[in-house]
Amino acid sequence: MTFRPLTTSAGSTWTLRATAGPVDDSVANLDIPATVPGEVQLDLMAAGLIADPFDGANEKVQAWIGYCDWQYRTSFDWTPNDADRHDLVADGLDTAATITLNGTEVGRTQNQHRGYRFDIAALLVDGENELVIGFRSPIEFAREQEELLGARPTVMHHPFNAIRKVASNFGWDWGIDVSSSGILKTIGIDSWSGVRIASVRPLTSIDGTTGNVTAHVDLEWATASLSDTQTDLSVSVNGVTETVRLTSGKTDVAVQVHAGTIDLWWPRGYGDQPLYDVTVTTGDAHWARRIGFRTVEIDTAPDAHGSPFSILVNGQLIGIRGANWIPDDAFVTRITRERYRTRITDAVDANMNLLRVWGGGMYESDDFYDACDELGVLVWQDFLFACAAYAEEDPLRSEVEAEARQHITRLTAHPSLALWNGCNENIWGYLEWDWRRQLGSRTWGEGYYLDLLPSLVAELAPGTPYSPGSPFSFTKYAHPNDPRNGTMHIWDVWNSKDYTVYADYEPRFASEFGFQGPPAWSTLTGAVHDEPLEPYGTQMLVHQKADQGNLKLERGLGAHLPQPRSIAQWHWATQLNQARAIRFGIEHFRSLWPLNTGSIVWQLNDDWPVISWAAVDYFGHRKPLWHALKHAYADRLLTIQPRDGVPVLVAHNDSAERWSTTVILTRQEFAGAILASQSIDIDVEPRGIILLPLDREILTVTDATGQFIDARADNSPPAFWYFAEDPELALEPLSSALDVTVNAIEGGATVRLVATSLVKDLVLQADRLHPQASVDQGLITLSAGSSVTLTLTGDIDPAAVGGFPVLCSVNDLVTG
Repeated sequence: MTFRPLTTSAGSTWTLRATAGPVDDSVANLDIPATVPGEVQLDLMAAGLIADPFDGANEKVQAWIGYCDWQYRTSFDWTPNDADRHDLVADGLDTAATITLNGTEVGRTQNQHRGYRFDIAALLVDGENELVIGFRSPIEFAREQEELLGARPTVMHHPFNAIRKVASNFGWDWGIDVSSSGILKTIGIDSWSGVRIASVRPLTSIDGTTGNVTAHVDLEWATASLSDTQTDLSVSVNGVTETVRLTSGKTDVAVQVHAGTIDLWWPRGYGDQPLYDVTVTTGDAHWARRIGFRTVEIDTAPDAHGSPFSILVNGQLIGIRGANWIPDDAFVTRITRERYRTRITDAVDANMNLLRVWGGGMYESDDFYDACDELGVLVWQDFLFACAAYAEEDPLRSEVEAEARQHITRLTAHPSLALWNGCNENIWGYLEWDWRRQLGSRTWGEGYYLDLLPSLVAELAPGTPYSPGSPFSFTKYAHPNDPRNGTMHIWDVWNSKDYTVYADYEPRFASEFGFQGPPAWSTLTGAVHDEPLEPYGTQMLVHQKADQGNLKLERGLGAHLPQPRSIAQWHWATQLNQARAIRFGIEHFRSLWPLNTGSIVWQLNDDWPVISWAAVDYFGHRKPLWHALKHAYADRLLTIQPRDGVPVLVAHNDSAERWSTTVILTRQEFAGAILASQSIDIDVEPRGIILLPLDREILTVTDATGQFIDARADNSPPAFWYFAEDPELALEPLSSALDVTVNAIEGGATVRLVATSLVKDLVLQADRLHPQASVDQGLITLSAGSSVTLTLTGDIDPAAVGGFPVLCSVNDLVTG
């Protein structure tokens, strides 16, 4: 059994040509060198035929690409061998493709989310062979399918819901419209004889400390045999091997292995992540993966408050601290194993334990799930339906079932995969977004979410929970976005209401909520070149996809921050307000534990340089929001929250050990004078929470503009409470409130900061010193007399570490 890759890295030479559509004169009739795997725009850019699609206003200039048909072509030498089968294997074709070999059509595809295999033995010739893959324009193909199936409601300008392709590839309210085509994954020729392992589903169960694996193996045979030829199939787990005899032609078998004593896999913060090798062999065929042993349940049983949404791993309730995940690059072939690991580490370093793979994206590569397995990050996996109505008739339905079967089977081995979810907002949309009037009696996806998909999960991954949608109430007569039941999306905050409205909600589980802010300065100015640079510049608005997004940024400042007086202040103020809004929401949600069992912020990452809801921008810069998340998602959280209009101290201990410590609270002046103090001994049980009253002396403010409450305890970030909004605070300018000492070290510098007066929400914008520079801490508040040492990493000039806009704080915004 041999696999011959036909990829560029394996030595194959490919060309690309535009074959139909509004082809730009610059590429007409050209055979352009192509990289496989790859995408059209990347090849055009590499050939110098287009500029970077992410730069400036190039999105509109290059829109013609998505309206064109494209053809990939390669030649390869072939020498016949003694294998019985020769299959062309294409793991990812985007999207409507016609494949020909030596002038004969091999097959057609119309689903980016599926892999394909074609028997080409009869078409191969001794010597030179020519393989051609023609792609229909994704936009025109979507329009054709929409005409065939009937138009249905969608939130975007292209009918992405008519085909099986990454929805956000056509643009989103944070995403560029690239409407790309290409060969996205490995392509090659698989030559084999006898029997091939088509797929393996290693289903685990646990009996006390013993692990059991039932390996469901699907097989394909190269030739039909009339004899009773037999072969062995062996499954090995944790040093234990079970072997069964197969009769030629048998296409499926289930082999149970009692794997002996095992350790449980846990999400991070709850235990370790032991992984065990599983191998399956038969004849020349071999399959290998790593698995973990764990159970996952979702508790939605009615209680006195409604219906919870509680995720239990190994019987333990998990407090979910998560983020929504989108494709990490609009051109997905650029996402490497290393990039996945880096971005998921961003989540771990921010104290997250779950990522939700959103339904407008894609089923990620095994590199993503491998990293989550290893780092203890749970995965909530949406099926790929988002913000639209979907036809339930063929040809769409058969493609939906085929892709679902493939990916449920592929991902079952990953212990991190904790939940399959039917759709994003489509049930909510059907009820509230005027879909019922537009659809009449036509199908809209309900049969997928309530019948087909749960049936497939039950058949193929019976140990993995399923939710019909997000949001969803799990109660027949409840609104799908009811805060009292199930999962909730909160989008009136950001769209129309002040972020303090988060406190009006008591969601059982917040699976989407977010607030926008710009990316790092270097990311923004690397892509936006308006002169002068301002929020409503032409290119700036190309990189702001949300409806009235920059207006909402300004409106969102409300009474919280002064109106910016420069583009540098606008950038800092809106970044800070994003961080403040989400921290406010999460700390409120956590103060409701265990009524609220988790939150999944929108969103962790970006797929291009853009003003968005992300915590980490396209180039990997951790925005102020990221630092706010690290604080709000800390294992041990101190926060001061209003209860019946009176501030109280909340201590949430989301760790496995008791939290026994003393909290020291002070009411103090900005210059450091202590006006009142309170000492509270706390003893919070593991995964527990307590709410404690504050002394009257702490709360009795005599100067709202010059006093604040400072609360500190061991092993927790400090908490603060202010008696007035920032524009009213009598803060000192940063230059007089902060002493800064910079020392060069190998690979960067240390920055020691000592406050002589209150310094509120300090961030060192490292990328202003160098686009690749980074800093280890951010969003720090320093009381008078306190200090912190930051570590800068990168090729920087230590002398350039000065005041605003490198060192940013509320002090700068208030004092100018």
